Amino acid sequence: MTYFEWSARNDQKVVIPWRVIDGPETAGSVSDEIMQTPTRRGSRTSISGAIEFALPLFDASGVHGARRVLDISGDGPNNDGDPVAIPRAAALEKGITINGLPVMVKEPSYSLMDIENLDWYYEDCVIGGPGAFVVSIKGRDQFKEAIRAKLVLEVAGRQPTVRFMHAAAKEPRVSCTIGEELWQKRWGR
Repeated sequence: MTYFEWSARNDQKVVIPWRVIDGPETAGSVSDEIMQTPTRRGSRTSISGAIEFALPLFDASGVHGARRVLDISGDGPNNDGDPVAIPRAAALEKGITINGLPVMVKEPSYSLMDIENLDWYYEDCVIGGPGAFVVSIKGRDQFKEAIRAKLVLEVAGRQPTVRFMHAAAKEPRVSCTIGEELWQKRWGR
């Protein structure tokens, strides 16, 4: 696995370079490193930029796993860079499954680029590929269990006790360009 943080279209930083997790010791080490990393915030949200950044990382891993999975965690819709559908399609074409962890812990405020149904946006516009799913976080107390459930689903293939949703198979319930539309409306560019 590798772990990187992202924000705007050209704002990505690898925090944990590729590492093989082969047991509790290496898993604990990576967990500790992530916990010690300072949280950083950005002004824009480029899910498309995160996907574009991740694609070459898979080729550089040096490991050929049975599956290739990209986890996208964020608190808003794409509002910077290419529309999310373009790099999403490129990832799916390369056999990469995209799972989502929308963080919905604040009250939506359209003036601040938030949307009410971020989980729907992730389901309909972000995730894809075999077995793709969304685990939503709607309260700060849900972080630990949601991340654990997501990892269990991805790594061990077991079913967690928390509810998760699979990608919708119909037209998006939320516009896949809603973030870009809100940014344009607010900032005019």
